[in-house]
Amino acid sequence: MPVYKTINFNTATQILVWKITESFEQLFNEVQLNEKSKLRLNGMKSVLHQRAFLSVRKLLQEIGYTDYDLFYDEFGKPHLNDGNHISITHSHEFSALIISNQKVGIDIEMQREKIKNIADKFIDYEFNYLNKEDTQDYLSKLTVIWGVKESIFKIRNEPGISFKKNIKVNSFQLANKQALAWLKMDMIKEPFSVFFEEIENFTLVYAFEK
Repeated sequence: MPVYKTINFNTATQILVWKITESFEQLFNEVQLNEKSKLRLNGMKSVLHQRAFLSVRKLLQEIGYTDYDLFYDEFGKPHLNDGNHISITHSHEFSALIISNQKVGIDIEMQREKIKNIADKFIDYEFNYLNKEDTQDYLSKLTVIWGVKESIFKIRNEPGISFKKNIKVNSFQLANKQALAWLKMDMIKEPFSVFFEEIENFTLVYAFEK
């Protein structure tokens, strides 16, 4: 299908979301891939992951880039040849990317009950304001918090960062669709502006260095 959603956050930042309905063959025939990407694609055992990989290249083409404009550093972080910042995500039938002149991170997650079972693995401080008794609010906020931490990790992309110990998300309301988060590690104390929204039964989160 065409682009599912476009968010023009500001004049220098754009978010695009793709709902993956195409077959592998259709997507493969509609994108250009460099040699490294072909090898990476061939090494994927899951057709779902292959389709997600190709859908990201479709998104790149939608805004005037190709796979040849994209490269990855030694830590696996994506970069664009023109110096703009990019972050990429996919989950099940959705993929998304954000491109900006600022450092950015993005994540999309399906809202699933099982996140409640692993909450104590990535949350500490946030338990102070979460209400476990409000089951839907709790599930939605857990998914946002995971997305926030994933997005910030993608921005910093440094070994040793603990979601639980080093990334803190301030109390927030779902209706406001934004939050403030912090990376606190060694001598670092860095704030991040975070924005989020629901897309079907998924949560899209994107973060900026302040």
